[in-house]
Amino acid sequence: MSQVQHLDTVDEAVAGIEDGATVLVGGFGLAGMPFDLIDGLIRQGATDLTIVCNNAGNGEVGLAALLKAGRVAKVICSFPRQADSYVFDELFRAGKVKLEVVPQGNLAERMRAAGAGIGGFYSPTAVGTMLAEGKETRTIDGRDYLLEYPIKGDVALVSAHRADRMGNLVYRKTARNFGPVMATAASTTVVQVHEVVPTGALDPEAVVTPGIFVDRVVCVAPRHYTVQGAR
Repeated sequence: MSQVQHLDTVDEAVAGIEDGATVLVGGFGLAGMPFDLIDGLIRQGATDLTIVCNNAGNGEVGLAALLKAGRVAKVICSFPRQADSYVFDELFRAGKVKLEVVPQGNLAERMRAAGAGIGGFYSPTAVGTMLAEGKETRTIDGRDYLLEYPIKGDVALVSAHRADRMGNLVYRKTARNFGPVMATAASTTVVQVHEVVPTGALDPEAVVTPGIFVDRVVCVAPRHYTVQGAR
């Protein structure tokens, strides 16, 4: 029997996220960002969070709104600065939020490693740069590699397109991005979807995230965001 909780409200879905939690947030810019779950997290009130995401927010919606609310202590991401990341930029310059930059491939692989139970891996990315400082280096077949450790989340907030009653997920086009690896790397995976269908209604070949990795599902209406350029 499925252990997935199908909840009626976003607030129920994000209940219990604790202060100081490490939260994996899906999305590549605005694509696949779990806006409703982030808004619920702002209302829920958890603070001193470590956020793991591809970038550090856009405009003042989604992750940027969480940052603006003062709930984030640290961001681990690949792209902290872009034209519309002014909320993060101001907080970082003021010393109000810490930053760990991780190359994009390494970011995905570090979470995949956590989900797969891998204790670490060697990557050539960032060798010879500032990001290599303090990391173990090993030469393999004449090439230098850096030791990278898994990134495990207390919670993952993921946006998918559809779920069935067992929690199996399918995604819509590029909105898939980091959702699948984040779902495997967190102790609790919370997913917002646009539709919940009966078990068996999804084509098994189209299922990307098996329900075994999903803990909570909430159905939300589609929302479309546009972000203006930098202030």
